[in-house]
Amino acid sequence: MRFLNQQPAYDLTYNDVFMAPNRSSVQSRHDVDLTSRDGIDLPLPLVVANMTAISGRRMAETVARRGGIAVLPQDIPVDYAAKAINRVKSSPTAFETPVVLGPTMTVGEALALVPKRAHGTAVIIDDGNHPIGLFSPSDAAGVDRFVQLHDVMTTDLTVVDADTAPQKVFEALASSRHRLSIGVDADGTLVGVMSQRGAVRCGIYAPALDEDGRLRIGVAIGISGDAQGRARALLDAHADVLVMDTAHGHQERMLDALSRVRPIRDAHAEATGVRVPIVAGNVVTAQGTLDLIDAGADVVKVGVGPGAMCTTRMQTGVGRPQFSAVLECSRQAARLGAHVWADGGVRHPRDVALALAAGASNVMVGSWFAGTHESPGDIQHDADSRPYKVSFGMASTRAVMDRTEGEAAFDRARKALFEEGISAGRMYLDPARPGVEDLIDSIVAGVRSSFTYAGAASIPEFRARAVVGIQSASGYREGAPVPVSW
Repeated sequence: MRFLNQQPAYDLTYNDVFMAPNRSSVQSRHDVDLTSRDGIDLPLPLVVANMTAISGRRMAETVARRGGIAVLPQDIPVDYAAKAINRVKSSPTAFETPVVLGPTMTVGEALALVPKRAHGTAVIIDDGNHPIGLFSPSDAAGVDRFVQLHDVMTTDLTVVDADTAPQKVFEALASSRHRLSIGVDADGTLVGVMSQRGAVRCGIYAPALDEDGRLRIGVAIGISGDAQGRARALLDAHADVLVMDTAHGHQERMLDALSRVRPIRDAHAEATGVRVPIVAGNVVTAQGTLDLIDAGADVVKVGVGPGAMCTTRMQTGVGRPQFSAVLECSRQAARLGAHVWADGGVRHPRDVALALAAGASNVMVGSWFAGTHESPGDIQHDADSRPYKVSFGMASTRAVMDRTEGEAAFDRARKALFEEGISAGRMYLDPARPGVEDLIDSIVAGVRSSFTYAGAASIPEFRARAVVGIQSASGYREGAPVPVSW
């Protein structure tokens, strides 16, 4: 990446910069390869941040099907994390894991569960796990909430073999005019569901798969407590990435934890032949990047204070504008043969493109994904009936209280007194893009287009060819759309 004019002496956020177009021979967005090249090599350079309100099993399997990866938060107990990993690994890689209900469950119970999926539909199965019907909220119109599902479910189904090509699934749905197809195995047992849009996505995105062809998932590890024991258990559970995570990554406790976890990872790699990458952070300086890599990190997580739920900069004055932080840290990492993830500050597809131009191998997304069907929280509604989910920072009082649940009440109260995050932020579901896959579509469309403007067909080419300029606040506003006339 180079600057259009002279690089300024002050630091920059994503809003402060723009990308100038280059002469390009890339003919189509579909000619762009977005595979990250950092040893993790995701087909899509997107990572769901390890935040309790955002990253869970449902989010992890959905994002992995589209080529990214989600990182489970460090607050999840090891046994639950292992169960979540197993569920993701056992999920279908093309068909979506549906909400599954029994025929004697009530309409009221079903209505509470169907919002867990963007398509808003549940599959009704018999005792042998064979699909016998579908239920959506439209089936409940004018019906008592205690009516059982077998009395209202739709039984006219489009059932296909689980190995049916996505294009064939699309054609079957177009012919039947049904919203969902149901994939089954040779015994007629339910495998998953696929919509027409899901079939199209299967033709666009490659799933993020491990060496055994299963969906990939990462897990975070704190630097306090038994970091080695947690790392060993998660490696045994087949976690694909370990993220050593703390707000202030450039500290002795992090360096010590890394030096203790790396030998465990190396021993696991020698025994299994699978080398699991270690990501560590967060830092915002070249020196912090150098120290974490020297201590054993394969990838360094960059970002202090840019997140939507983070109050660190306002509380402490500590942090750094994210574009400059990623630029400096990625250059240091490249000199050492390592890589960085850009963590925080992403609110538009342009920010993902700019992070990649600055040198990030992957871009972490947090609060932007909180307002989706796939995030762990339940949908709530405001006074105007707009749906939202509650998000909160991982250094907020709420997160600290959850994290310290097993400690003495006085110690928990003392730790919760010093928060650096919002405990309850509303993340509204976008009516046009209520699912995380909808947001991924928007991000990928924007990023692929950025690559064509730069004349780049891959992330390394993009990083080499990107030309970035500095803009004023009015320059940024000029580039924003105006959905309502002025």
